[in-house]
Amino acid sequence: MGEGERYEEFAPPEALRPFVRLLWTYAAPAPTGGVQRIAPDGCPELVIDLAAPYEEEGEDGVFRPQPSVIFAGQLTRPMAIRPVGAVEIVAAKFEPDGARAFLGRPLIEATDLRLDLTALLRGFTAPSGDPAGQAAALADCLETLRRAGDWRIDPAVRAEVAAVEREEQGPSLSSADRRALQRRFRDRVGVAPRTLRSVFRFRRIFDHALGQDADAASWLEAGLAAGYFDQPQMARDFRRFLGCTATEWAREQMELARQLASQSYKPQG
Repeated sequence: MGEGERYEEFAPPEALRPFVRLLWTYAAPAPTGGVQRIAPDGCPELVIDLAAPYEEEGEDGVFRPQPSVIFAGQLTRPMAIRPVGAVEIVAAKFEPDGARAFLGRPLIEATDLRLDLTALLRGFTAPSGDPAGQAAALADCLETLRRAGDWRIDPAVRAEVAAVEREEQGPSLSSADRRALQRRFRDRVGVAPRTLRSVFRFRRIFDHALGQDADAASWLEAGLAAGYFDQPQMARDFRRFLGCTATEWAREQMELARQLASQSYKPQG
């Protein structure tokens, strides 16, 4: 990490664990200002900028400031951001199917989008420079919303998500039941099961490769360990999800992008 940079993760309170995978905080007092590519990981997130919000590149190539409070839906294509000042963030990473009640609308409507939730969390405060305090403040906020909203999980969708993440086949269903489950899956997750399986496989590359020398051989070894058949198949997913090659990403990425990619992402039991 750079000087003063920090990244920390916190387990959510018991009542939130069916919905929230983890809480995390990040700070970079003097970021480089370089463009960072954020890798998909299969989980939507609530991200609160306590300092200067990042700028995000639009489809027209223009960078514009993000809102200070965003809901980031599932990613299926590259997202490029850059800092414009000191960074301090507190965020909640939801389970893949855990944000439906929080958002109050189908997750498919948030896929590849960053929704402005500033009004929903108006008045939220968190202590500057206190990661544990920031995570606790966000947990308290989410718990208040959970109690007011009667959040629930769809057991069949949760079972399908778990099977996809473990690289297993879901339960045997009739064609009609399978189509109905796929509709509910897209509503609660934001992508189809096949797409989520591809994201999970892509995400496992980072668990194997980061921390090693980022040469072509180490990335290929990581890709094979993650379940890819060969280098061209892995390269296609790097272009699809990050818009660059593995070695380009490793050479260019720093700060928040690298911290998020470095998170352990093991199947949840």
